Amino acid sequence: MTAKAKQIETDVLVIGSGAAGLSLALHLADDYRISLISKGILRESSTLYAQGGVAAVLADDDSVESHINDTLNAGAGLCDPEVVRFTVEHAAENIRWLLDQGIRFTTEDETNHFHLTREGGHSHRRILHATDATGRVIETSLEERVRAHPNITIYENHIAIDLITSGKLGFPENRCLGAYILDRQMDTVRVFRAPRVVLATGGASKVYLYTSNPDTSTGDGIAMAWRAGCRVANMEFNQFHPTCLYHPHAKSFLITEAVRGEGGILRLPDGSRFMPQFDERAELAPRDIVARAIDHEMKRLGVECVYLDISHKPAAFIKEHFPTIYRRCLDFGYDMTKEPLPVVPAAHYTCGGVMTDLHGATDIAGLYAIGETAFTGLHGANRMASNSLLECLVFAQSASQHIRQTHLSQMKHIDIPEWDTSRVTDSDEEVVVSHNWEELRHFMWDYVGIVRTNKRLQRAARRAQLLLGEIDEYYGNFRVTNDLLELRNLTLVADLIIRSAISRKESRGLHYTLDYPEPDTSHPPKNTILQPESYSVETGSLSANRA
Repeated sequence: MTAKAKQIETDVLVIGSGAAGLSLALHLADDYRISLISKGILRESSTLYAQGGVAAVLADDDSVESHINDTLNAGAGLCDPEVVRFTVEHAAENIRWLLDQGIRFTTEDETNHFHLTREGGHSHRRILHATDATGRVIETSLEERVRAHPNITIYENHIAIDLITSGKLGFPENRCLGAYILDRQMDTVRVFRAPRVVLATGGASKVYLYTSNPDTSTGDGIAMAWRAGCRVANMEFNQFHPTCLYHPHAKSFLITEAVRGEGGILRLPDGSRFMPQFDERAELAPRDIVARAIDHEMKRLGVECVYLDISHKPAAFIKEHFPTIYRRCLDFGYDMTKEPLPVVPAAHYTCGGVMTDLHGATDIAGLYAIGETAFTGLHGANRMASNSLLECLVFAQSASQHIRQTHLSQMKHIDIPEWDTSRVTDSDEEVVVSHNWEELRHFMWDYVGIVRTNKRLQRAARRAQLLLGEIDEYYGNFRVTNDLLELRNLTLVADLIIRSAISRKESRGLHYTLDYPEPDTSHPPKNTILQPESYSVETGSLSANRA
């Protein structure tokens, strides 16, 4: 096969197949050729497991200003007000777009109006949902549309290795030209050429030992963008979902925040309620407060979990509102209509990411980042529940509009070399990958988790540097595999998280350190911005540092 035959040319290369990636592909597919990369099967993404819903102002007693204020409050001073307003004001039209895609949300029986629920940090009921499986409904509906579209070519079981940029090939103008992508089934690496590349690979919660995320959440887009020369921001803010089912075989099955929104109470093993001692909003406090409270009580009492109790509600109400959770908990031996559920916090959402503007554009021309991969400024120091799916939809729409308005040539005159395997061999030491994977996730959980200290962070930094060295040497000598690529990306992202956390000398939002337990009020809150050229840490406002 010739070198040219190996290279796949497309108008838009979309890497990632969650709500953000699928939505963007559908927005553009009528007029562009789309190549859609999925690491596993198309639907295997964090979206599929999202139980809560999509935040949007639809009720008569709600307002855009209220949604904006709630988001700003949850973000602990680090949300970009312009981005928050932009996102909230575009919510309703994106809900209409979802309805046009055939997605149906839960409605009230009597009126057929949308049933809106309330989650932590929200002052009103504004969460649209499809019972307790909103993400699955959105993902599968969009998947059906994507598979049916003739202009979208789907590449399942493919994982991106690195972005291809003109700057790395010696040209003065740095543009994204495509990506090297591993076909996991054929074990071959191919060049995908595209004038526009969109990173929609999700977050990096698999860097932690316990997470609600699927195995695909390995920070691939963040790591690739960093290696290509993009800035990243606020990587120290990792959201831990307060309530994941505690069971050895549940793999941190998420218990949606809507359970607390509908009256669920957090209890200690003796049955006593504890959240009112930590926040006047009790169970409806933002996730960082609830997760820290649970972590505090577990450590204080030396217990392995706390309990989430909604059994005081009628059984019919519970089964109607939470059918998926009810059935799943029964599989593990718990009947939530009769007893409380054992729960623990688990890593859930990456609030930092690749810096973008309001169109999802990054520091590199032709490269976009949307969804959890991106840092837009919406979430600040703490993501408010159900704003994440909204962000996916709004920025998929915004990026697609920018792509339509911005002409970029294929730059076919640039010769992109094929992936070189002439100097590598098959690994005879796979244990190196598996061992380092386990070590990474353990020390991140122990040292860079819900509560941090300077000493813990310094320990983690030393270990991350050692792992980066080992993995770099391994990567240079052996053929790439899916596990090696994920470990390489996760370790890099772990290092970015640690460096960002060390640089923040205060507690704010999701970053809580015993050495600086209060917010720094001596100056306005600043974002943590990492520069890849010198690996330096800066702080600044988004208005001054935005792409």
